[in-house]
Amino acid sequence: MESPKSEQALYAFLEGLGIEVRTYRHEPVFTVEDAQAARISSEGGMPGAHTKNLFVRDKKKRRALITLEENRKVDLRTLADRIALGRLSFGSADSLMSYLGVVPGSVTPLALYNNRVLEGGTPPLVFAIDKHLLDGDLINVHPLHNAATTAIKPSELMRFVQACGYTAQVIDFDTLS
Repeated sequence: MESPKSEQALYAFLEGLGIEVRTYRHEPVFTVEDAQAARISSEGGMPGAHTKNLFVRDKKKRRALITLEENRKVDLRTLADRIALGRLSFGSADSLMSYLGVVPGSVTPLALYNNRVLEGGTPPLVFAIDKHLLDGDLINVHPLHNAATTAIKPSELMRFVQACGYTAQVIDFDTLS
């Protein structure tokens, strides 16, 4: 992967796709609880679904980025079976930077922009998203760093993912147990 892109380059890419977003600035957040507090203090709030994102790997060093609703609990063994990977553990900070160009606390599906796949190429990781996030009006994610939250329509997030060369695995986490 080449060096990570800037937030401005990401927005230019989104604009080139005709995708509109709204970004809220706040203090850096590192946990779901931090993000919830930032929403409470944000002028006008941040409408839409809020996410947590997991960067995981299996023993064969295959990677996955999982985007799910912020309060969702997930069993990694069951998830591994669903996304056709082996036993999952969390990826290292170095691996996260290498694959997605972000640091821990800033994991986001928008980081797929940093590792776009050339047409006909094989994606370097699996991307999976919580089915229920796609049912709402907006999804809130970080724009490559954790000092802002960007709201995007679910259909436009999926279009962005495709434009980066990935096919999302849509998972109904309610059926994982």
